[in-house]
Amino acid sequence: MNFRPRAKEEPEINLIPFIDVLLVILIFLMLTTTYSKFTELQLTLPVADAEQQRDHPKEIIVAVAADGRYAVNKNGVDGKGVDSIAQALRVAATAGPGSVVIISADAMAPHQSVVTVMEAARRVGLTQITFATQSSSASARATGAASR
Repeated sequence: MNFRPRAKEEPEINLIPFIDVLLVILIFLMLTTTYSKFTELQLTLPVADAEQQRDHPKEIIVAVAADGRYAVNKNGVDGKGVDSIAQALRVAATAGPGSVVIISADAMAPHQSVVTVMEAARRVGLTQITFATQSSSASARATGAASR
């Protein structure tokens, strides 16, 4: 039996792996942290009425329902012919030929209804035409709500 005291080894702490782990955590925190920019000036922003901002005189919004009815700037149009729509567009075009026609057609509206609006705009002399759409996520939410 060996009763001699053994030489105790001093525990050694290796700091290199510890520093490596801390650096990885630091880099991860730096990449995932969002920084807010604070302004040095205190500003009081002007107040505006939202409804007045949406009222653009150069925009003419033409709504086309699924059953073929028309509305120009939220006013219903009597008749479904090109002449009645052209007359409504002529009245709504307060900015003249520089007005923009925004066609907001239902997804189930007949193709001919949209072509009729385009023809009426051409007859009045409105050449700037665009189409209103919604994002696919808003459409999915509307479909989900309708199916409930």
